[in-house]
Amino acid sequence: MGDLLAVANESELIGLYFDGCDHVPAARSTWTLNPQHPILRQAGKQLREFFEGKRTKFSLPLRFAGTDFQERVWREIARIPYGKTISYSELARRAGKPQAIRSAGANTGRNPLSIVIPCHRVVGKDGSITGFAGGLEWKRHLLDLERKASQELGQAA
Repeated sequence: MGDLLAVANESELIGLYFDGCDHVPAARSTWTLNPQHPILRQAGKQLREFFEGKRTKFSLPLRFAGTDFQERVWREIARIPYGKTISYSELARRAGKPQAIRSAGANTGRNPLSIVIPCHRVVGKDGSITGFAGGLEWKRHLLDLERKASQELGQAA
């Protein structure tokens, strides 16, 4: 499906972006490539498990910074259960601004920790697959992956 760019500070994952998508920060001069970074290694391991259908939750130290409303939106997105979806209007309501549907959608697209904060689980009110910083193909893929894994997990229970 493409590459992901993972960014960490000394002790936290601070970014996970789809290659070539909107809102990827320009590489900063202070960034260094370090495939041995413990947080990046941990993130890579957990992402592989997620894509293999073996992980439904991430347990990574995270840091994100945004406006108060952005952070509320991202926290609410993080609460959406694996294999489930909610609408942008429901997200706006949960974030405390039920009339701010477009703003909730825009801030979903600015989520700095894609997949880990599962913005792909936010869909149109009618269930349609709309808007995604990584592209609609990625969004469909992630939703299909979770749907299949959820069905398999349900059969195993």
